Amino acid sequence: MAGEKTGPTAVVPFRQFVLKVHSRCNLACTYCYIYAGPDRSWRRRPPTVPAATMRQTALRIAEHARTHRLREVRIDLHGGEPLLTGPGPLLEQAAAVRAALPAGCTAEFGVQTNGTLLTRDMIDTLGAAGFRLGLSLDGGTPGLNRRRVDHAGRPSWPAVSRAVRLLHDRPEVFAGILCTIDITAGPAEVYGSLRALDPPMFDFLLPHANWSSPPPAPAGPAGRTPYGDWLCTVFDLWWDGGPGPRVRVFTEILGLLLGRPSSSEAVGLSPVVALVVDTDGAIEQVDSLKSTYEGAAATGLDVFHHSFDDALAHPGMAARRSGRDGLGAQCRGCALVEVCGGGNYAHRYRADAGGFTNPSVYCADLERLIRHIAARLDATVALN
Repeated sequence: MAGEKTGPTAVVPFRQFVLKVHSRCNLACTYCYIYAGPDRSWRRRPPTVPAATMRQTALRIAEHARTHRLREVRIDLHGGEPLLTGPGPLLEQAAAVRAALPAGCTAEFGVQTNGTLLTRDMIDTLGAAGFRLGLSLDGGTPGLNRRRVDHAGRPSWPAVSRAVRLLHDRPEVFAGILCTIDITAGPAEVYGSLRALDPPMFDFLLPHANWSSPPPAPAGPAGRTPYGDWLCTVFDLWWDGGPGPRVRVFTEILGLLLGRPSSSEAVGLSPVVALVVDTDGAIEQVDSLKSTYEGAAATGLDVFHHSFDDALAHPGMAARRSGRDGLGAQCRGCALVEVCGGGNYAHRYRADAGGFTNPSVYCADLERLIRHIAARLDATVALN
């Protein structure tokens, strides 16, 4: 699992497999790094994954599980919008993987969806098959989701709000909410609206950006930390607000400060244990790399000709699994490196200098947040 202790020659296998079942989306979110970003490879791929590719992917997952004696794997069905296929292909994918896995290995299945196509029957069907469903949205009000529109510019909120209500009644199916930060939205408003939806978990994601394509930020003097400040405000509301949903970015940082390993790519030095299989069977690195340049996530491998052990040996995968050694000198010498971990790999990219060996474009923001959380933790410990 992410964070397991390894020696210098140990091989950490993949345990999370992100399978693209649909390469198109029914929304046209203004900040989407896939469809509005520099990588256009989705245009050349089948809209839906063929059944033969699904079956071969299942065999490759089983092969990897058998080789590394895995007791469990995580399968995330993604898009595009995965529910554009309807539930049938998702159930077929799950059945193919479960049938192929060796004895003693189980699979957990998840779907990350924009929620616009969810119905009660679909939730019941996927829930009965053991799926958990996660939603992507930018807050709990229509105004906060103004960037999430369909291709005709119509708001997605009416359909998504219905999906939230349906999932709230099925807590065993509701995985949580992923929220990409909009720096122009008030942190208290966003946090309060999400908490009011009562999900089991939510996470705040920094917009995918890098040194060559900087993040959006309000005008102001150099040295400001707008994303760090935004997240610190939310942290204080969460920390002081009593029992409520888990906020993953905060619990990850708290765990790292207390000496636990990370389980997220956003922070920490644990080796990445996820890969992507696209609708044409291509084996790729995580999608966030597509925010940097065309082909950044590509490996040249596919499930028909290559094993997932071949992917383990790919230089791009290895670079993201080498911990502190894979960071630039500035990060290796930083006092916060064990917690920050250099930040998200894609956020380190700079086209004209060092590639991915730079600090995160959010370096100052991450330092602001980590030091703030550490101070709040220290104060709480001192009081007890």
